[in-house]
Amino acid sequence: MTPAPMPGHDARSPAMLAASPPTRILVVEDEHDIAGLVKHALEREPGTRVEMVASGDAALRAVAERPPDLIVLDLNLPVLSGFEVCRILRSRPATRHLPIIMLTARTTEVDRVSGLDLGADDYVTKPFSLRELAARVRAVLRRPREAPERSATTAVYRGERLTADFSAVAVHVDGAPVRLTRREFELLQYLVENRGRVLSRDRLLEQVWGYDTQIETRSVDVHIGRLRAKLGPAGAQIETVVGLGYKFTES
Repeated sequence: MTPAPMPGHDARSPAMLAASPPTRILVVEDEHDIAGLVKHALEREPGTRVEMVASGDAALRAVAERPPDLIVLDLNLPVLSGFEVCRILRSRPATRHLPIIMLTARTTEVDRVSGLDLGADDYVTKPFSLRELAARVRAVLRRPREAPERSATTAVYRGERLTADFSAVAVHVDGAPVRLTRREFELLQYLVENRGRVLSRDRLLEQVWGYDTQIETRSVDVHIGRLRAKLGPAGAQIETVVGLGYKFTES
């Protein structure tokens, strides 16, 4: 009997791995020792190749020449900060959905919110666990292959004040357009599709962020708060259920 693969182990055969294109990760980190440790930890995953650059401008050049599958991005970088690199990548159609994990010594809530609002898929603070970072990388990389469950019946939502066309990626409140980040839009979509149901933070992390274990539930609270603020009067439709999670209600 073939033994079950260990958690995090790629169960594909050597022949399958050889036939598959490698997963390419770009590590943007100006501290060479840290970059080397991250490279070593991530390349332990079969079929993973890591490239390292040490400045923000070098990161943009590397992405332009050959976009990776994921970026691990420090914030305190020479030439261009990690925030600026993220902002530029998110503004370009070709890299708008490129997975980005910020890895930084900046631990304040303001920095975390800024990074997530810019569109980072995750935010890891130093000092950090290499095993946890590798797990977060796997979780983010799973998202394209394990898309959240979506209802086929909710293409457009029309409430008293809120209108959301999920096919056209357009949200309006009282007729005025509302600009949401990608994560905020996906969060709103999942809440609307499950309106009337209480959704735990773990459930939201699993379905919107793609995590299969509890990682940074604070990210959910931050995004809910920002989403409510942007929706203005319609934000009241996202209710907090104390001790349980959140629920989207009809207006």
